[in-house]
Amino acid sequence: MTTQQPFACEDVYLDYQSAKPVDPRVISKMLPYFNELFGNPSSLHGVGDVATNILDENRELIANFINAKPEEIIFTSGATEANNLALIGYAMRNQKKGKHIIISEVEHISIHNIAKYLTRQGFEISKLPVDIYGQVIIHKLKSRIRKDTILISVGYASNEIGTLQPIREIAKIARERDIAFHVDAVAAEGLIPIDVQKDDIDLLTLSSNDIYGPRGVGALYLRKGYRVNPILIGGGQEHGLRSGSENIPGIVGFAEAARIMMEEMKEETNRLESYRNKLLETIPNLIPKAYINGHPTERLPNNAHFRFEAIEGESILLSLKDEGIAIATGSACSSKTLEPSHTLIATGLLHEEAHGSLQITLGRFTKEEDVDKLIKILPGVVSRLRKLSPLWKEEQ
Repeated sequence: MTTQQPFACEDVYLDYQSAKPVDPRVISKMLPYFNELFGNPSSLHGVGDVATNILDENRELIANFINAKPEEIIFTSGATEANNLALIGYAMRNQKKGKHIIISEVEHISIHNIAKYLTRQGFEISKLPVDIYGQVIIHKLKSRIRKDTILISVGYASNEIGTLQPIREIAKIARERDIAFHVDAVAAEGLIPIDVQKDDIDLLTLSSNDIYGPRGVGALYLRKGYRVNPILIGGGQEHGLRSGSENIPGIVGFAEAARIMMEEMKEETNRLESYRNKLLETIPNLIPKAYINGHPTERLPNNAHFRFEAIEGESILLSLKDEGIAIATGSACSSKTLEPSHTLIATGLLHEEAHGSLQITLGRFTKEEDVDKLIKILPGVVSRLRKLSPLWKEEQ
């Protein structure tokens, strides 16, 4: 495993959920496909044939990553497009069966915005509540299913608080009622093994960058026998479901990242889990009125999420930035808004509690000394900010 940390700004990078660097081994694998092996798989000559073989080989690698068949993999420009193809494509293709869709309250913002779009197209969206840890409530799911329910979409894990969802329980309910089951696996891929057969998933979203591959590449797994309408119309690539010339260098990088992840996942996640546990055990003991967000045990191995009473997460983030530590307060996709995290609100937190949160996500290039530096600096930062806060009282 490569251990060189490829960052030029902050000394310590602990925001792997928002973006991951491309593994240097992946970059090396991609380079020949920009100029030497540059063909278009749609071309009928020899150069095109080579490109077709390359596309087929790498499609098989991605399929192996989740125990799917190669023909069930549709390459996209990323996870957002894959989510659009899954939800909009499936809804439009199957609307004669019904126009009711269920998503959870803690889905990624892309799923929520797609749901808003589908509502404007005449579909009805039911949102599935979660418990205080962010896990969906199974009996609430059963109560929301109707005769016209055609699709359930629940993420494998929260991209913010790291809570894992009971995917197989949800899949069993969906299968018994003949409802398609979509899973956004972006937050979980590469951190826990994903098997679409054992998990009984019908549609699954993947992202290249979330396993240290290049940005601008993703995939949708579509179980054989399930149908979606294309959302991009053009030359009919990707089985007619995603037109546009395939991004061969990006797909090669995506597949190489998946290959590396399959080989190194167990060792890597064990290491990250030890760092995560160190944070979860140490920070609440060092800082008064510090609380863990998310499930205490059923959570991603790289995610530690906290809230601190009487101060805002943004203030902590900026103070840590001055100390050379890059960290987050929530999802990067919704960080430009002033609204508190919809995920934290769904777990029952008040707005002021949600605003005091800090999201720590570890990754391939995280070292134990990075974790130790955060543990050393964070208590002083919180103490200083609380002295400036009119909401904090020392006797607390």
